[in-house]
Amino acid sequence: MEQSEVVKRVVGILTEAGEIRRLLEENVDRDDLDPDSGVVTVLLNETMPRISVPEDASVQEVAALIAREVGGAVEQLVGAFTLAFAMLAQVHDSGQTDVTSADVLQDLALRAEQIGTEGPDGPDSGSGIA
Repeated sequence: MEQSEVVKRVVGILTEAGEIRRLLEENVDRDDLDPDSGVVTVLLNETMPRISVPEDASVQEVAALIAREVGGAVEQLVGAFTLAFAMLAQVHDSGQTDVTSADVLQDLALRAEQIGTEGPDGPDSGSGIA
């Protein structure tokens, strides 16, 4: 999965979590919300590679294979969540009260295509919310 797609999916997960939090703040007794909707599991299943382990592989060979195959996917996920956190924290720490977390996540989703090719700031790092 491309990094830009992982970032978009992470933004979706965080947006959904924010919406659930907002709805629960309005009415804590709601029973129609599913905070464990499985979107993280779906993302993990789509991101993690399928690994074929030879029958005669040693424990060390299996460990090396898993580290090599899974390492990149874990880096993608951690990178996407870290980027989202950093952007949210930057706006929070700057004291901007006219920008919501939803605004920051929307900006990140819009700039996600640039992330894989030009880095998180894109070609015009001075623009945008963050």
